[in-house]
Amino acid sequence: MQPSKVYFSDLRAKPGLNLLQKLEKLAQIAGISDIDFKNKFVAIKIHFGEPGNLAYLRPNYARVIVELVKTFGGKPFLTDCNTLYVGRRKDALEHLDAAYENGYNPFSTACQLIIADGLKGTDEAYIPVRNGQYVKEAKIGRAIADADIIISLNHFKGHEMTGFGGAIKNLGMGCGSRAGKMEMHSAGKPQVNSKHCVGCAVCTKICAHAAINLTDKKAKIDHLKCVGCGRCIGMCAFDAINPPFDESFDILNAKMAEYTMAVLDNKPHFHLSLVIDVSPYCDCHAENDLPIVPDIGMFASFDPVALDRACADACNQAPVIPGSILSENLQAAKLQTETEFDRFAHTTHGTNWISTLEHAEKIGLGTQKYELIKVK
Repeated sequence: MQPSKVYFSDLRAKPGLNLLQKLEKLAQIAGISDIDFKNKFVAIKIHFGEPGNLAYLRPNYARVIVELVKTFGGKPFLTDCNTLYVGRRKDALEHLDAAYENGYNPFSTACQLIIADGLKGTDEAYIPVRNGQYVKEAKIGRAIADADIIISLNHFKGHEMTGFGGAIKNLGMGCGSRAGKMEMHSAGKPQVNSKHCVGCAVCTKICAHAAINLTDKKAKIDHLKCVGCGRCIGMCAFDAINPPFDESFDILNAKMAEYTMAVLDNKPHFHLSLVIDVSPYCDCHAENDLPIVPDIGMFASFDPVALDRACADACNQAPVIPGSILSENLQAAKLQTETEFDRFAHTTHGTNWISTLEHAEKIGLGTQKYELIKVK
């Protein structure tokens, strides 16, 4: 396979050319206009940020891409799916409140915000995974599945399970419905926290396999009947039903790549990653730690695999920020900063980001080989 083209712009800004203008220029030179946007619904997948976290991408960046898509005649909307964990984005109402709180709204971004998997995270489409090894049919938020074109606008940063979060994390995990997220995170089936269960019986009514019953006014799941669809998780208003989060990191990474394949397969797509505020953990946290490396720049490509690899390589060539958790971990391991080491593996031990890209390459999602083209 030939190397994919990845375009890069640094973060230097001079009078007459600010960072937003540089982002538009980057997207244009990278070839976004090669896509036929005319009268097409365009899902711009982004992370709105968990309130309290200040490392997420500012809405100003999103507006640049929205306006560009409109110029080409497209119908853009910003989108994300509900979270699996308990937080401020687990249903569409709270999710939109969180987005507005973080500055994302139709006035600041010039387009509508749509929570792709609906009110409770159960509005999903089942999409076959080409070459899927672990997932045969991905559960994707319906609004994303219905879109004609996919654009990912990614905040590239560390992640406590996948090593880093980039294009594949934003698309694979981010586009999965709540049940889809459970499938990626879990090898097992949902469990009931009896302390939180109020015996409302809503879960017994939503279960299509009669796997849930009330015993002593508490829900009980029969794992012999349960198929692990996760719909009960989305329907529980009291967060009493939870996934086990028991999948190995490497299989989680592989499933995430396969979900990305389901999202992008047979659709035009384009990807942008901003390697700024490279926090050690996901923007799903309600806080962000000191970045582990300095701001690097903006990247764009039609290939999400090559894009993630280029961003990871750039981070691994960057100096470590003193006082960061990465710096502390290196000192504890008695490693010198000039020694070659993986920034993400030493930020969160046990993670293995390369397995994501290796599996993505294996199933035909893209290539790790890239040609880096600098845009001035």
